[in-house]
Amino acid sequence: MRVSKEKADANRRALLQAASKLFREKGVDGVGVAEVAKAAGLTHGALYAHFPSKDALAAEAFSAGFAGSMAGMRAWAGDRHPTFEDYLDALFSAGMRDRLGTGCPMTASASEAARQGPAVSDRFAKAFNEEVAIVEGSLHPGMPAAAKRQLAVASVAAQIGAIAVARAVAKTDLPLSDEVLHATRETIKLARCVENENRGESPTR
Repeated sequence: MRVSKEKADANRRALLQAASKLFREKGVDGVGVAEVAKAAGLTHGALYAHFPSKDALAAEAFSAGFAGSMAGMRAWAGDRHPTFEDYLDALFSAGMRDRLGTGCPMTASASEAARQGPAVSDRFAKAFNEEVAIVEGSLHPGMPAAAKRQLAVASVAAQIGAIAVARAVAKTDLPLSDEVLHATRETIKLARCVENENRGESPTR
């Protein structure tokens, strides 16, 4: 029986939602396509009607998950113009650490992205640059462009690594997990203060 376009679109969204959650929780290599299809309430064959390969599914699921994360960030920001410190406090938070299945897919898949195909690597790079641009935009306009880029890249990369370590130890040593987040966040803030001082500005600007 022929499936309507509306139903086909709904099936595709269901597959992406299921894959995005499962891949963040278990990793791409830890989840089979049959498990994704079952979680979406569809058959194994239905999945391949929408995605030619698991690599294609992983790439699309990554992008869908990142789009959701960006929507959440925009909702958090609202009409405000969050400062650099605001972003650091949000990115290095316990809440970010604890949202494994629904948090940013970069923090969940950074270590395994290199083992996936070019499509996943490409989506990861684009997502990384998009988040870097957001952080750059929160820095003082008087800061040199190269310095802003460097600090933003370091901040996002440090956040991905810190969240990964904090998650790795949280089950058995929650104080250490919290310490990892706090220490990394404060070190990045210190780097920003040093940059301000080098330009002769107030460390808090």
